[in-house]
Amino acid sequence: MMLDIYYKIWVDGITKLRSRPENKGIWNFYAIVFISMAMAINLALIMSILQRNILKHTFYDIQFSIFSQRILNQLVSFFILYLLIPLLINYFLIFKNNRYEKLIPRYKTFNGKLCATYLVSSYFLPLILLIIAYFLNKA
Repeated sequence: MMLDIYYKIWVDGITKLRSRPENKGIWNFYAIVFISMAMAINLALIMSILQRNILKHTFYDIQFSIFSQRILNQLVSFFILYLLIPLLINYFLIFKNNRYEKLIPRYKTFNGKLCATYLVSSYFLPLILLIIAYFLNKA
């Protein structure tokens, strides 16, 4: 069931990206980057809620001191903890051996609307939750 939704989102995004001539040759990069980033944000949101509000214990964290700037170290940490996992999953389940070619005929496309809805909700849900939490704590 969950894998079907995952595949539907991917097929919808891939067919929309491939249908646009300006994406020729780079559609697969756009697809894996934007969907993996949405998945990484969802994973980070789930882990933050789990660690801060439910378990009240941080267990999924790595601190790097590679660069002199803190933001660069945090970016490396985010990449390793949250973005690398979706990138690998998406590569092996969608792109390895062009598996998407077998998935496209099996799933209905929604002209990019399903994928766009997933991306927008994934990118903005944490922001909306932060705003709600701010106003709840202020009251």
